[in-house]
Order: sequence, then structure tokens, then C-alpha cells
Amino acid sequence: MQKKIKMIFTGGGSSGHVTPSLPLISALQNENVVIFYVGSKKGIEHSLIKRLNIPYYGITVGKLHRYWTCKNLLTPFQLFLGIIQSFLICRRIKPDVIFSKGGFVALPVVIAAKLNGIPAVIHESDLTPGLANRLSFPFAKLICLTFSETVRYFKNSSKVLLTGMPIRSFLLDGDPEKGLKICGFFDKKKPVLLIMAGGLGSRDINKSIRCLIVPLTEKFQVIHICGKNKLDPAFSEIKDYKQFEYLQNELADVLASADLVISRAGATSIYELLTLHKPHILLPLSKKASRGDQIVNAKYFSRRGLSKVIYSEEFSDEKLLETVLKSFETLEQIKDQLKKFEHPDSAQKIIDKLIYFSRKR
Repeated sequence: MQKKIKMIFTGGGSSGHVTPSLPLISALQNENVVIFYVGSKKGIEHSLIKRLNIPYYGITVGKLHRYWTCKNLLTPFQLFLGIIQSFLICRRIKPDVIFSKGGFVALPVVIAAKLNGIPAVIHESDLTPGLANRLSFPFAKLICLTFSETVRYFKNSSKVLLTGMPIRSFLLDGDPEKGLKICGFFDKKKPVLLIMAGGLGSRDINKSIRCLIVPLTEKFQVIHICGKNKLDPAFSEIKDYKQFEYLQNELADVLASADLVISRAGATSIYELLTLHKPHILLPLSKKASRGDQIVNAKYFSRRGLSKVIYSEEFSDEKLLETVLKSFETLEQIKDQLKKFEHPDSAQKIIDKLIYFSRKR
């Protein structure tokens, strides 16, 4: 009888460093693989993984901020402590392979895997790799890429595999009528506008949507996913407007009901919208608020005619409303363009490699 395969998953700091792992975890659990997760003690990954009822180990995390702060002085010590904690977790669990989705929490886990002789596979979502994945690469057996253009950032091409982005399969089974019911909407003829303000919620997006709520609800039934603790009770009774902090299983139905989507430009969100052939407007984070990866992602898909984009320097309430109305006027042309997008079975490609390395060890 073949022994059960054990895998550790890691990644965090934002939902984009967790969400692509979910379809992998689900598929592997169906194959009777034992899954563990290592993340930060209080990060968004803890709340997302907690719902899956799999063992979760929290470690100390050190993040290098892009601006001067005395917290950066603590980062090397936090990283060292995180490596020790991860090393001991690996010794305790004895996993056959580790999968890292990146983010600052993942680096100590990948280093600890190398120290324990455990193969690690990492995945990069964005066109330009993040610092954590660039630092993790020498310690990993393989890096899986979403974009073919990303290959140039890694010198050892024998450790690189183009897989694309794993997509949560349940999103493909959404029921638009159920989505309308979840929101308390009953007008099947009035179009639906869905706003996804990011896993942590964007203050600027939330503020703009609420400032525009009157003209938006005149034209649309508006669904607003505004982020944890970002609900505004002052808007709870407005007709044709429904706000949520976060959606889990209901997201498939709500997405299915949407005619047009406004979203941040994380690679995970974009690929899910493209796979569902959903017309969308991207609002990438500025370079002041990020390393600029969302801007690069947005430009990439905008050049291919798949995404409408409003960059932070041109963002305003007026610009957002204008773009929404113009996009809706050309909705059929946008849908025709999106039909050209084909998405490979990325999850299976990655799973095949995880199984291969776990059995080779």
C-alpha cells in the first residue's frame, strides 16, 4: 500500500498569494493527499485557509517595506526566526513537497524546505516577479509562471515551467439567478455592475462608488464587495445597491449575474474574469501603494484589447462613471473579444509536478 503524500502550502500577505492555491488544495484533497498550511499568524491567509479545516501553522514574518521605517531594521531578525520556525515545522510534519504562492511569508518556508532536503515548487502570478519569489528561486526545484514573458527574469531556465494561473473551478458553475437572489435583486432586465475592491478593501474605490451611487443605480443593479470592516450602514437601504465585506461560495453566482465588473488588477482576479469572459474595468494599484505589478498586468491585457483600464493618476469619480457607461455601450464587442481568450488547465499542470517531486524524493 502506497503511503499518503503530505504537502505544505504557503503564501500570504494578500488574497492573491492565497487564492490560486485553493483549486490545487481542493483537487489534491480529492486525491487523498494530506495538506498543511504555513502562513503568518494574523494575515489574510489565516482567515481564508481557516474555512478549509486543514492544519494551519503561524510563523513570524518580516516584511521589507518600500519606504523608510524602523520596522525594516527588524526584518532580518524576523526572517531568521521565521526560518527556524519553518525548519521545525518541516521536521515535525515531514512533508514530501512544498508549494509556495509567494509573498513575504513564503520565503522562510522555502529556505527551510531546502535546509531539510524537501523539494519546493513556487508559483509567480505576475508578469514581473515579486521580491519574495526572486529570493526564493535559488532554493526551489521549480518555478511555475503565468506569463511566458516572465522567463527572462530567471537565469536557470531548466527550473522554469509555464503553467498559467490556477482558477477556482467552482466559479465556472455560477447561476446568475441565484446571484440576483443573494443580493435581493429581482429585476432580470436591469444590468448588474459588480465592484470588487480587493481582499482588504480599497478606500478610494469604495468612496468613489458611494459618491456615484445615484447615477450608477439609475442604470445598474450594483453589487459592491468592499472588504473587511468596510460596510457603510448609511447605504444599506438604497434600492438596487447591495454591499458585502467578502464573498466565498456565493461569489460564483454573484459573478455569473454580473454584466460588467470593476476590479483591482491582481493577476488572479484578471485571469478569473478572462476565463469567465466577463467584461471588466481594471483599477491597478499605484506604484506608491505597491511595487507596480498591477500596472504591468493591466497594461499587458489592455494592449491585447481584453481589459479597460483606469490608472491611479487619471482616476476620478467622473472618469470612473464615464468609463463604466462607455464600456456598457460597447458590451457586445467586448464580449466578442473576450471569447478569443483560452485558458489552459493550469491547476493540473502544477499538481502533476507536485506529485512528481513528492514521489521522486
